[in-house]
Parts: sequence; structure tokens; C-alpha cells
Amino acid sequence: MLHNDTFNIIDKLASDIPNALTLISDIPFYTMATRNPLFRPFLYTAAVAAAGGGALYISYRPRNIPGSEPALVPPPKYGEEGHLDPPRFPLVKSREEQIADLKRSAGVISTLERAKGVLGSLTGPGVVDQRIPEAEPYDLLIIGGGATGSGIALDAATRGLKVAMVERDDFASGTSSKSTKLVHGGVRYLEKAVWELDYNQYKLVKEALRERKYFLDTAPHLSSWLPIMIPIQKWWQAPYFWAGTKFYDFLAGSEGIESSYFLTKSRAMDAFPMLRKDNLFGALVYYDGAHNDSRMNVSLAMTAALYGTTVVNHLEITGLEKDANGKLIGARAKDLVQERDGKKPQEFSIRAKGVINATGPFTDAIRKMDDQNVQEIVAPSSGVHVILPGYYSPSKMGLIDPSTSDGRVIFFLPWQGNTIAGTTDAPTNITQNPIAGEEEINWILSEIRGYLAPDINVRRGDVLAAWSGIRPLVKDPKSKNTESLVRNHLITVSDAGLLTCAGGKWTTYRQMAEETVDEALKLYDIKASPVLEVPHISGTERMDDSAPLDGTCQTHQVRLIGAHGFSKTLFINLIQHFGVESIVAKHLCESYGDRAWTVAALSSPTEQRYPVRGIKISALYPFIDGEVRYAVRHEYAQTAVDVLARRTRLAFLNAQAALEALPTVIDLMADELKWDSKRKDREWKDTLQFLASMGLAKSKLSVTRKDVESGKAGEYDEHERKLYSRHDSPADMMESDSKFSSGEKPILRTESSVNK
Repeated sequence: MLHNDTFNIIDKLASDIPNALTLISDIPFYTMATRNPLFRPFLYTAAVAAAGGGALYISYRPRNIPGSEPALVPPPKYGEEGHLDPPRFPLVKSREEQIADLKRSAGVISTLERAKGVLGSLTGPGVVDQRIPEAEPYDLLIIGGGATGSGIALDAATRGLKVAMVERDDFASGTSSKSTKLVHGGVRYLEKAVWELDYNQYKLVKEALRERKYFLDTAPHLSSWLPIMIPIQKWWQAPYFWAGTKFYDFLAGSEGIESSYFLTKSRAMDAFPMLRKDNLFGALVYYDGAHNDSRMNVSLAMTAALYGTTVVNHLEITGLEKDANGKLIGARAKDLVQERDGKKPQEFSIRAKGVINATGPFTDAIRKMDDQNVQEIVAPSSGVHVILPGYYSPSKMGLIDPSTSDGRVIFFLPWQGNTIAGTTDAPTNITQNPIAGEEEINWILSEIRGYLAPDINVRRGDVLAAWSGIRPLVKDPKSKNTESLVRNHLITVSDAGLLTCAGGKWTTYRQMAEETVDEALKLYDIKASPVLEVPHISGTERMDDSAPLDGTCQTHQVRLIGAHGFSKTLFINLIQHFGVESIVAKHLCESYGDRAWTVAALSSPTEQRYPVRGIKISALYPFIDGEVRYAVRHEYAQTAVDVLARRTRLAFLNAQAALEALPTVIDLMADELKWDSKRKDREWKDTLQFLASMGLAKSKLSVTRKDVESGKAGEYDEHERKLYSRHDSPADMMESDSKFSSGEKPILRTESSVNK
């Protein structure tokens, strides 16, 4: 009885440490010790055991790892006759229907609606009604389709608001696709918070750690936990980094996953064999999240569309519209796809009760449409990343260098089968597709050489892709010190009612969206309401989201498109049903979740024994033709760049491979979108220009489609020729590796008569 009581109290201690002293007084040992000093050693032993047991329980208690649970919606099963009924998912409206909805907000009947009316008159009695309907303004018009804009759209739609979101380019075409691919609280921000006693930095880390867990819960197919190693060169760094990572774990609390741990030198080398051995004392390993940023962004936009948001990309806002009192009532827009098709686009109005600016680095451009004299708040900063082959890092372990030569931090992480390294941090000008400079690329490579083993030759020629993303750091316009930058986000409202959300980071997009919608509800004449018609995003009526869509913010529970039927074993079902390659099946599940069923069904048969379906668009990567069709039909892809950069990630992984896949992608999209030869030529030129910002060699920027199809674009220059022994015949020692000419005996000096 005494034994059970004691362990019950120890269990309470583990979950309620602040009441430890009160609980200890309840242990029978404590009562006896106060009466008899002989029992005091037992009291001390019990107290130590309780404290140690509580600490161990907190460190090693069972935790649910996102993505490891069975799918909420189990995969379809084969019937008695061997027939399988695959999932049937709800569809988003077509792009034409979405644009018609935008026009209807200002009381304009679109050509599509007129055609439907004419068709109705031909098939039934009555006269075509050509009257302009009463305007149906949106509650909110969101300008910008990046992480912030898409997050705001989903939040507002799940609160019962009527929402439109428009994007000049494509979803995640800017900063949102050019991140370090981490979902993290920010260990470097935590260090600054402690040493500088900066509460804002501390608040940012605490908020990000909470959001990190929501991130991984709502999109387990697109995000995962990643162990990250901190190399330790000096013994005294071990307690310093150990305290830092444990504090990081502590702040995460129940939102954390595995606890950080120390590795000896030998264990560190075993986990990360590429590390430099000399001066290595050991390593600390902590956990953060990693994700596929642009696919996450596209999933946010598509989920918002299924919840009723009007979502249109490649639609440019040309101006803001105000009423007689100078208050915003909407915007003017034009369809850039029409321009690409060689047509002159007509501007049209979009009416909304509130307008939200979520355009990242281009925030001030929209603010100046509202007020030309407004003070700029964005301080753009360039962050360069490079992509290296996968053999540069372990497939399941990242690395952070917290003390580079100039004090910056570099991450070195496995991503999509390759290795990503970065980033830099320097002031820059705002451009749509910034190019990574050679100076930044060489700095990153130089830092990599510093912590990799000296026998690993870090070569410029190994860089498969390199890009520059623009961080929209913000300055608070209300601050007296206009130079002070805010690392977290900023929400401001203009006199005309333009609500701007700027700054922040990928990890906290959901919190930013929640605060922005909260502000919009206060600012505009709109009210949240329960969502009565909840879409069956899971593809079945048997399962809906657990989130109670009662008009309050529920995005921490709303699962994104693809999440409901995802599990770690879903790829096996795809292999068994469609006969796709294992690597392709895993890729589809980790990029599309349960929508991998649709992607695989849209892929072409190979006419081979195996794989049965799925023709790769690049021999080096698992991207297949079905992804291109899915991107066009279900994700609003309108250009080849949309597919190569944001729907698949080929352009980010290997710029040369993206160039070689370009003819296939253009042909597949042309079949879907009915492009003529002029449009196909424009896609070729525009994509080459984009690939220049992905690090494609300058010598390849003028190649033609014929060059690629004939293999000439794959020809290598003199620099590439030196990287490998390309044309030597098989031999014990390749001719290009020998310093001696053919027939020369290396054991004798050249002046010997034998060699003459």
C-alpha cells in the first residue's frame, strides 16, 4: 500500500512540479521522518527518486509523432471480385468560374455566364436575362497568394466570411518558395533573447514553437521532424549548447517531440560521417521541423478554395478603388494569362468591404497605391541558398553552424534527396526573380569546407541550383527609431482602411493570419459566422474535420488538403494498385498526401513490365507526368514555371534537369490548356529567364528547344569536363588521372633511357 501511494505521488510530481513540496508532505515517509530522525535518509532517497523519476518521465514520456498515426480516412480496400473503388475528392471551381465570381462582386456578368444564359435559352423556354445583377461584394479581398495571404484566406473562409484572394504571379512565387525549408522556433533567436534580454525575441521563439506543432499536425504529409546537429569543438561549449537546447526543449513543452541529446565524438562521426574530425569534441542534437514550402503554400490556397474562397493566380491588381469618403471599397484587376495568350486583357473591378495587403516584399508597392506619400516599412534582405548533391549530408540528419566566419548562421540540411545549404543575410533591392551572386555562393561553399572533412572536395561545379529569396523585414512606422527592424510580423491600418500584414516567418503564418482576421473583424463591417456547409475534403462523408467551425479561429485544427488519408504506409497502396516505382510512390504521398491517388491515376502507362504507370519528366528525380496534369486541372498551374518550380520542385533541385524536362512539361500543359505555337514559344523564353534565377549556367540561357531535344543542351563546357573522367576507357588507372603519357614507366625518372 505504501509502495503504490508513493508512486502515485511521484506520477503527480512529474505532471505538477510547482506543487512538489505540498505533494512530498503527503508521502508517508515524510510524516515518519518528522517524528523519527532515523527515517530521514529514506525521505531524502524518496525525494531524489521522485525528482529523478519526474525528470526522466518528462524527457522520455510517450509522445505522438505527427504523421506516424494511421490515416484518419483508411485507404480503400479490394472487394470480393478484386475491384477497388479509389477515393473521390471534391473539386475546386475552374479558373474561369473563379474570375466570373470576382466580376460578379461588382455586378458584372462575365462572358462565361452570358454563354450559360444563351445555352439555357436554347434548351428551354424564356428569354435570356441580360440585366446586370446586384453587386455581391466580398467581405475580404486579399492581395497576395504567398504563405501569409493563403493563410489569411483559409482562416477567414473557415470563419464563415466571403473571401477572395488574388496573386499577381503564382502561389509561393516569391519568398514563400525560397525559404530554408525549416519549421522552427529559431535557436539563434533564443540565444539573442537570453543574452540581450530581448522579450520580443523570446516571444517570437515561444510563439513559433507552438505554431510548429500545429504546422506538423495539419499537414503531416508535407512536414516532418528533423534532427539537427550542432558540432562542438571545445569542451566548454558542451554545457553551453546543452543548456541552450534543453531550454529550447523546455519552451516547446508539450508541443515538442524528441528531447535534445549529446553525442560523443565517435557517435557524432557515425551519425554525420562527412564531419571534420580534428578539433571535434562531440555534438548536440536537437529537433526542429522541415517542410516542402511551395507545396505547403499551394495546399493552403487549394484548401481555402474548397472552403469557398475565390482563388485566382496570375491576376494583377492595377489600382485600389475608394468611395466618396476616401474609404477602400475594392480594387481593379487584369488577367495576365490573357496577355500571355496574346490577347489584350480588360480591367475589371472587384468589390469588397475590406482589403488586406499580404504581398511580402512588395508590401510598400500596394501601400503606395493607397497613399503615395506613405512611409515605407519593408527593409528587404537577401537570403541565398545553394543545392548540392545528396551525398554531402546524411538523409535524416541536418547540421547547423552557429558561428561562421562573419557571425552568421548556416544550415546544412537534407531536402528532397539533395542537400540545401544557406543562408546569407544582406540588404538588397526588390526584384521579382533575384539572382544569387557568385560572392554569396562562394561564401557558403567556403563555410561548408570549414566543417566538412578535408578529403571531401567542395566544388563550385557541384552546385545544382542556387537562388536568392527576399526576406520582408519590417520597420514599425510608429517607432521613433525608424531603423529598428522587427523580426516578427507587423499589422498596420491606413486611413483609407487598407489592412497590411507584413514580416514574420513561414512557421508563424497561421498566427499571423489569425491576428489579421481578428483585426479585420474589428475594422470592417463584417461578422464571422458558423460554416454550415462544410466540404468533404477527405473525399468521404464518413469523416469531416474535427474542427468545430463555429465562427472562431480553428485553423490549428483544420487539416489541409491531402492530410486526411495520409499515412506512412500509403505508398504501398499506390504501388500495389498502380504499379508505380517505390521512389515515385513515396514522393507522391509526401507531396500530395491522399491526393496521390488522383495524381497516380492521371499518369500515363509506361507500356513496360514495371513500372506500370508514371513516366518521369526527369530521369534523375521522381517527378512524373501525372503531376503536370494534376497541377493544371486541380491546382491552377498556368505556366511551365508554375509546374517546374512550385508544383514539383525540379527547378529548385537541379536547374539543368529542369531545362531538360522543359519540352515535356510544355507539351503536357499545351495538351491540357490548348496552347498554340506562339504561347509555347513564350513559355520557353520565360522559363529560361526564370531558370537563370535558379542558377542555370549562362551558357545555357540561349539554348533552343531543338538543342535540348537533340541533347546539345546537355553538353558540358570545359569546366564541367574537368569534374569527371568522362571518356576514358576502362583501365586500372584512367588515362586522365595519370601524370605520365602512355607507355611511360612511372617508377623510372623521365630522363632515364628507358623513357626515351
